[in-house]
Amino acid sequence: MAEIIEITSADDPRLSDYRDLRDVQLRKSMEAEHGLFLAEGEKVVRRAVEGGFAPRSFLMAPRWVDDLQDVLATTDAPCFVVSEQLAEEVTGFHVHRGALASLARRPLPSVSEVLAGARSVLVLEDLVDHTNVGAAFRSGAALGFDAVLLSPRCADPLYRRAVKVAMGAVFSMPWTRLPEWHGAMGALREAGFTTVALTLAPDAVPVEEAVAGVDRLALVLGSEGPGLSEHWQSSADRRAIIPMREGIDSLNVAAASAVACYIAGRR
Repeated sequence: MAEIIEITSADDPRLSDYRDLRDVQLRKSMEAEHGLFLAEGEKVVRRAVEGGFAPRSFLMAPRWVDDLQDVLATTDAPCFVVSEQLAEEVTGFHVHRGALASLARRPLPSVSEVLAGARSVLVLEDLVDHTNVGAAFRSGAALGFDAVLLSPRCADPLYRRAVKVAMGAVFSMPWTRLPEWHGAMGALREAGFTTVALTLAPDAVPVEEAVAGVDRLALVLGSEGPGLSEHWQSSADRRAIIPMREGIDSLNVAAASAVACYIAGRR
C-alpha cells in the first residue's frame, strides 16, 4: 500500500520529479537522466499502472486519494498529497485533472518483438509535436492497428503531453524506435509487410486502393511541416493519398492518421 504523505512546501525535495512541467527541454533531459515519465489524470495514471509501469511516486490533491485507492493499494511508492495551489506552484500549471504519477521507463523492445503477430503497423517519421504523436497512437489503437514504429528523431511518446492526448494508448500499444531509418522500408518488406506511404506524390492513389488486398500493412506518415521524406516516399511499396475537395491538399498529420487508420482497418 502506498504511504500517504502530506506536503505543505513547494521546496520539498521529494517533489523533484514534478517540477517545471512546462519546460519541455528541461523535462526531456531530466526524464532521460532519471529514466522516468509522468502520467496526468486519474484515467491515465490508472492505465499506466495497469500497463505494468512501476510507479516512483504519486502527486495528487486530497480529493483524488479515494478515487485512486485501488491503484495505491498495488504499490509501495509514496503518494504525496498537496493542495491544488501547491501543485500548481510545483508543476507550473493548474493540474485540473488532480492527479499525477511519476513512473519508471522500461527498456524499449526490439523491432522484431514489436512486429511479432502484428498485422497493421503505424510508422511515424520525425513527428516533432508531442500532441500529434499522442493522437496518432490513440487513433491507431482505436482503429485496429497493432503497433507503432518511430524514426530516431520522432518525439517521445512518453512525454506528458503525448501520454495525455493518447489517453494511455502508449501503454497498451507495442512500440519502439527504429535503430536507423534509412533501410527501414526494406526491413519491413523482409518482415512480410507492405509499406504504404501517405504522401502527395503524383503517383499516389486513394488510400482505399493502396491498402486493398494487403495482409500485413505498414502505414507510413511524415512530419508536420515537410511531410514524408523523399527517401521514405520512394522506398515504400505503394504511395497513398486521402482524396480532398479542390483547394485543400492536406490534413494535419493527427487528422490524417485517423482517416487513414479507419480506412486501412476496414480493408
